[in-house]
Amino acid sequence: MSAKRGTITLILGGGKGTRLFPLTALRAKPAVPLGGKYRLIDVPLSNAINSGLREIYVLTQFNSKSLNAHVSRSYVFDAFSSGFVEILAANQTDTSDDWFLGTADAVRRNLEHLERPGDIDIVILSGDHLYRMDYRELLDTHRRQNADITVSCIPRSREGCEGVGVMAVDEEGMIRDFTEKPPTGADISHLKTPARLMEWWAMGDNPYLVSMGVYIFKLEALKELLADPARKDFGKHVIPQSLTDYRVAAHLFNGYWEDIGTIRSFYESNLMLCDEVSPFRFHTTEAPIYTRPRFLPASRYTDTQVERSMVSEGCIIQGAKVTHSVIGLRSRILRGASIEDSIVMGADYYEDDAGRTKELERGRLPIGIGAGASLKRAIIDKNARIGEGAIIHGGEDRADETHDTYAVRDGIVIVKKDAVIPAGSVL
Repeated sequence: MSAKRGTITLILGGGKGTRLFPLTALRAKPAVPLGGKYRLIDVPLSNAINSGLREIYVLTQFNSKSLNAHVSRSYVFDAFSSGFVEILAANQTDTSDDWFLGTADAVRRNLEHLERPGDIDIVILSGDHLYRMDYRELLDTHRRQNADITVSCIPRSREGCEGVGVMAVDEEGMIRDFTEKPPTGADISHLKTPARLMEWWAMGDNPYLVSMGVYIFKLEALKELLADPARKDFGKHVIPQSLTDYRVAAHLFNGYWEDIGTIRSFYESNLMLCDEVSPFRFHTTEAPIYTRPRFLPASRYTDTQVERSMVSEGCIIQGAKVTHSVIGLRSRILRGASIEDSIVMGADYYEDDAGRTKELERGRLPIGIGAGASLKRAIIDKNARIGEGAIIHGGEDRADETHDTYAVRDGIVIVKKDAVIPAGSVL
């Protein structure tokens, strides 16, 4: 089935991303770096392009400058293609009361961009999930079921239903009930999938279906449902309130999927990429994940030990030890540094040797990880300057903290973008 005609894709950029703070202090949530060289937005955009979808809008409102720059530089179709990737950003200030009030409200305010002749299906995606999916299979389910709405879902145990939308389906795969984020310990046994369908869908010992935040709407159904301004969110309002009057189908997805909405999930998802056997891999020729093309040299190592790690292009690592860590573009790591279970995002620009010397002469630290510094269970955001001998160690037992140059979340120390950590500091 061709998905090129009659299909428009919307990627929701999300709100302020407070659970990912301080990584979202200066950037939109979909612009947060991932896997050393990518951004979160690259995942749904690449999935859409690999699925033959060519009309794509990205909806965002907070700190969208870097996101806009990344998308405009990365996703450019040639002059003979009708495709596009376009940012639809809310033009508002912190003192305005006109922010998007939810996922559905964001789409409602942009319905004018979706009008086309003929029958149109609207694919709605989240901008902060990690997974690889062919949306043509989802469209097949949507059209085969003659559904007004189709919700992509994954099988989960009862423990996996925390903080997500859980749906009940009949034996035909049509959704009959939908509960958004059931309370911990609540009895949701009435939402279990029928045994016959569990066997047919090979759900194993996971009897519940949870929403991935991936939807398809017939455009007319979407417009009707969004006519009520009280329906501000798809999971809380639109999907539950559509079940009486619309055909709502479930589509099973049995692959890896992770909502990268918190510092812990971001941290664990990145380090998972370093594992020899990983449920998600960038190293594949099938359905690649795209990003901004950069013309960087190969990374250079001198007397360095690297174990179970990912190192991006343009890095210079001298006499350091890197263990189970992700090292981002243009990282500079000096002699004697030790990096373990950490994410170093690298830099937006190079400081050559002359530039680094000038910084030192001015009494400033150069960009990168200084000699003898020690990082463990840490995230170092871009352009950070870590002084010689600094110790930045997280731990499961550390309480959350917020400071000018760093924060602690879930026992992980996050050094903020552009931060300066003086020599000998202990964080």
